[in-house]
Amino acid sequence: MNKFENYCTKFVQSIGSKEGAVSPSIVSSASFSYGSPETAEGIFNGSVKKPLYSRMGNPTTAKLESIMAEMDEGIGAVATSSGMGATTLAVMSLLSQGDEIISIGGLFGGTYALFDETLSRFGITTHFFDVEAFDAIEKAINDNTKIIFLESVGNPNMRLPDIKRIASIADKYDVALIVDNTITPLSVSPLALGADITVYSTTKIISGNSSALGGCVVFRAISENADKFKTQRYPFLQKFIKNAGKTALIPNAKKRALRDLGMSANAHASYQTLLGLETLALRLPRIVKSVETVALELAKYGIAVNHPCIQSHPHHARYKEDFQYGCGTLLTIDMQSKERAYDFLRKTKIATITANIGDSRTLALHMASTIYSDFDEKTREFLGITDGLIRISIGLENPVEIINDFIQATK
Repeated sequence: MNKFENYCTKFVQSIGSKEGAVSPSIVSSASFSYGSPETAEGIFNGSVKKPLYSRMGNPTTAKLESIMAEMDEGIGAVATSSGMGATTLAVMSLLSQGDEIISIGGLFGGTYALFDETLSRFGITTHFFDVEAFDAIEKAINDNTKIIFLESVGNPNMRLPDIKRIASIADKYDVALIVDNTITPLSVSPLALGADITVYSTTKIISGNSSALGGCVVFRAISENADKFKTQRYPFLQKFIKNAGKTALIPNAKKRALRDLGMSANAHASYQTLLGLETLALRLPRIVKSVETVALELAKYGIAVNHPCIQSHPHHARYKEDFQYGCGTLLTIDMQSKERAYDFLRKTKIATITANIGDSRTLALHMASTIYSDFDEKTREFLGITDGLIRISIGLENPVEIINDFIQATK
């Protein structure tokens, strides 16, 4: 049984209930009564496992978190209000003033802005490297390095990292590896490849229908033996490890980020995300197959397509070896100029022009004039943003119809 088929069973069986209401319950309450002062004390010190306050967790959201953790084979998860909320929670739970991040490969514009602009205001430095710059990455690690961060697939430059090799570097120097797996849930399993934390914008392919904003962070278990999180690189974690053992990264994230920054998931959004999860394992293989079909066919027509399934792509061999379940919903086309890109977007009948990705519908956006419009030329070049670049997220439509539509839109 392949991975997608396995999760078809897991998701629907985990999300639905065998007794009472089949569909998950929406617990639409901001606060929860404790019943007694003793219970209240236990809830706050963690010895009683009941809801504290919806900023710190909600029963509907807790169901989503448990399934996301199972999907990634993690010890637990924390759902957030958005994908950027998930990234912020993951990094801020480990960082303090003076710390450093190593960011590898292509990067979503919002994440790049968080690292380069926002975190720098608080004394946190980020060093950016290409996915192949292994020697430079090692040389950049120092005592202040707390995080190595990468995307499973560069968004939108479509470059593929060698996650296992980067994980070995992170382990060698006892540095936390965080992988943004938004584009490749189920297709890539970062924790199994050596990552410590995965982050998602569940708004994308996990929900799949543009109805629910959300994010999620999945954590691995702390080892009972030697573990990078027990070293002096992360002294603040020791009290959490002492109290929570293998689940220590979760209370650390909740108390050092969620409690104070408040990127809490909404119960209604968590419910909608659960409904999307039920069909993820059905939708994803169709879309992955369609992405390849569209990319290969458009390339035959001389259209400048960027996707690693194309033989001329620099990471084609890595795609074949490490990404057997595909690399998500994205491909890009370069129309060489802003004017030609705009002309394509005006002519396409199928693509919806929007900043989202991973929808059931095919989506498209001109990168330089939107998400990356306030980035300087050097940064755009590093991130692979050209004047004519259009990012496309393939949906559930018939791939032949997408191909025909795109070909007519390029004329």
